[in-house]
Amino acid sequence: MKYRNIRSIREDNDITQQQMAKLLNVSQNTYSQYETGKIEWTATALIKIADYFDVSVDYLLDRKKNKN
Repeated sequence: MKYRNIRSIREDNDITQQQMAKLLNVSQNTYSQYETGKIEWTATALIKIADYFDVSVDYLLDRKKNKN
């Protein structure tokens, strides 16, 4: 499943896919596949992204409009 808030928050903060891939310890190609919905996000990856951007996992998953 593709979650638009993940890509949006990355782009809003001028972070590249390569930088996110490094944060998650995956290849840029794998990160791209996460972002496009070709492979499912892991809980660990979602938590790392939420912590990095100081937002809730629910926000990343489009379950809440509020970032916290």
